Amino acid sequence: MNICPNDTVSAGSTRLRKVPVEEALGMVLPHDMTEIVPGKRKGPAFKKGHILRPEDIPRLKSMGKNHVYVLELGHSDLHEDEAAMALAKAVAGPGIVFDDHVSEGKVSLKAGIDGLFKVERRLLQQFNELGDVMLATRHDNMLVKAGDLVAAGRAIPLVISAKVVDKAVMIAGQAGGLISVKPLLIKKAAIIVTGREVYEGLVKDAFGPAMEDKLRGLGIEILSLSIVPDDQSAIVRKIDDALGAGAELIMCTGGMSVDPDDVTRTAIRRAGAVDIVYGSPVLPGAMFLVAYIGNVPVLGIPACGMYFKITVLDLVLPRILAGERINRSDIAALGHGGLCCQCKVCHYPICPFGKN
Repeated sequence: MNICPNDTVSAGSTRLRKVPVEEALGMVLPHDMTEIVPGKRKGPAFKKGHILRPEDIPRLKSMGKNHVYVLELGHSDLHEDEAAMALAKAVAGPGIVFDDHVSEGKVSLKAGIDGLFKVERRLLQQFNELGDVMLATRHDNMLVKAGDLVAAGRAIPLVISAKVVDKAVMIAGQAGGLISVKPLLIKKAAIIVTGREVYEGLVKDAFGPAMEDKLRGLGIEILSLSIVPDDQSAIVRKIDDALGAGAELIMCTGGMSVDPDDVTRTAIRRAGAVDIVYGSPVLPGAMFLVAYIGNVPVLGIPACGMYFKITVLDLVLPRILAGERINRSDIAALGHGGLCCQCKVCHYPICPFGKN
């Protein structure tokens, strides 16, 4: 665009105009302004999108700038920084924080607490389809720590229509934000290891220690670790004991196949479990079970939990700890991305397993 010295160019309700620097306060620079200090430096003194302030005038004049080209925003337009702040406030749900400082229309959103990161994926799609705004996030259902970067967004043009921003805010408002972090609510668990060979000491228990390490790594207190034979009545008694001790989660390991000797899942039903979902489209973890006794989740962990570092349990457990009640539809959805590549060096969760 070629601009004659006295020209005013309009684009919608926003105008590009040449004005004296003293009259440009509060206006927006549409381009970088380079400062040259002989023998010392050459670089941008002011970047595109900078809003001119009184303290900028002496520096501009020292650069030989008595006039500047600026953008005058129309009543229906927003500067990229103002738009980015409005977007950040709209997309941030519970457990999300961000700085008040916005630069070049960009905003970073972080986890305000430890917990389970959640994304309203359908609404995120609608948000990004608007075109002049964007939000990039981590994957849904990932565990995060306070301070972790979980999303970043911006207004794409330097000047954006207020109508577009209003639409984006409306979309995010349908769910009270597009992203959030749920705290982990479950704090106490009991582990029940089943198997006559382990109970009789013929085989050393490897299941219990593996589950203890996993739970403790998530800040869960282990109330008890019991070893019982493949006997329905014995398993039911241990489940009852765990409930009586205040367990908020019960994990039963082993005995999850269809073999006649594997009675763990039958015992879980006898103990009063309902909403039982047995089987998952995830490998490792096809014979996984999730059920509930009242509000207490009861998990049946198949043998893969002992032999593999990462299984279906790692995909489901964070959601359960955050208080989500898992159903058949939730389990079925894990099939897309549910095949572990069994890499020689495991980088989970920075890998495709469980991502859909």
